[in-house]
Amino acid sequence: MATNLEFKAHCQSFENLYSRLADLNATHRETVHQTDTYFYVTQVKDAPTLATCKPRLKLREIDETGEAWLIYYERPNHSESRYSQYQLSKVSAPSTLKTLLTVALGVETIVQKQREVWMFKNTRIHLDTVADLGQFIELETVFQGQTEFKAADEHQHVKRTLHLGTADPVAVSYSDLVMQKS
Repeated sequence: MATNLEFKAHCQSFENLYSRLADLNATHRETVHQTDTYFYVTQVKDAPTLATCKPRLKLREIDETGEAWLIYYERPNHSESRYSQYQLSKVSAPSTLKTLLTVALGVETIVQKQREVWMFKNTRIHLDTVADLGQFIELETVFQGQTEFKAADEHQHVKRTLHLGTADPVAVSYSDLVMQKS
C-alpha cells in the first residue's frame, strides 16, 4: 500500500490561507464537488496493517469529471500529523459498484464536500467545505519517490508556512464527524 503523512484542521476562513499558499508557491489544480460513500468494513485478521487503525472503504465520485475511485485506507485517529496507508483503484462503473457494495457491506455514511486542490511538491493541500460540518484544511504528503525523512520535512515546511501550528486539529475522518453529528 502507498503511504501519506496527513494532517487535518478546522478552518474559520480560507481567505488568510490564499496569501500563504502564494508564499508557499503552491499551485491550484482544481475545485471539485466530491461525494464519498463509506461502506462498513472490518479488519481482516493477520492482514498487514497500521496498529489500532479503523479500516475505511469509500467510493469517491467527482461530479465535474464523472470520475470515480474506490479507496481503502487505514489511519490512526489522533490530532497530530499521522501516517495513512491507502490503496485506490479507478472505477469505470461507479453506480454498479455502489449498488454491489451497498448490498454486500452496507453504507456507513455519505460525505459531500467541495474541495479546492492545491499542490506543493509532493503535498496535496485540500481546502474542503464539507456539508453540515464547515471548512477544513487537509494536508497529504505522499512518500512516493522520496524518503520518509524528506516527506516529513516537506510536510512540516508546509504546516509552518501555512501557520497550522496553532490550528484546531481534527483527529478523525469526515465520515466520523458526519456520524457524530447525526
